[in-house]
Amino acid sequence: MQRKNNILKSSRSGMAMIMAITVIVIVATIMALSLALTTKTAKKTADMYLYEQSILLSKSATEYALLQIAQSNPCTYAGSNFIQDNLYTIDIQVQYIYNTAATCAANPTLLYTTVSTPEQNGSAIMDVAVSVTPDKQVASEPIRYFRRSIQKL
Repeated sequence: MQRKNNILKSSRSGMAMIMAITVIVIVATIMALSLALTTKTAKKTADMYLYEQSILLSKSATEYALLQIAQSNPCTYAGSNFIQDNLYTIDIQVQYIYNTAATCAANPTLLYTTVSTPEQNGSAIMDVAVSVTPDKQVASEPIRYFRRSIQKL
């Protein structure tokens, strides 16, 4: 009498089903990870673009403040606030450095300090803050760039 090997045949078809399910799970996991990575990369790219724009706007705001200082009397321009493209909020604050406090007699609150040498006379400390309001359609997180510079007048 011959033995029938039904046990091995049934386990082989069961192994094929287990292998197929394993392959499907692995492929589904890889697809989910790639989708998550794609969405993170898109958010990161948008945030990086907004941050770079903030840096460029802070440099432009510094030049704008220098222009305003050059067109006015000493210690009269204190800074300004404005909104660019309904997205960026730019805040400029200026303080002055002169060798005598009499130079800023009109507005003594803008005088940062007095210096003793004539080479240091006539400088301005500019604080420029550029911020992007967090909006779910534009930025995934609040973006703020602060720049402090000392400019010779």
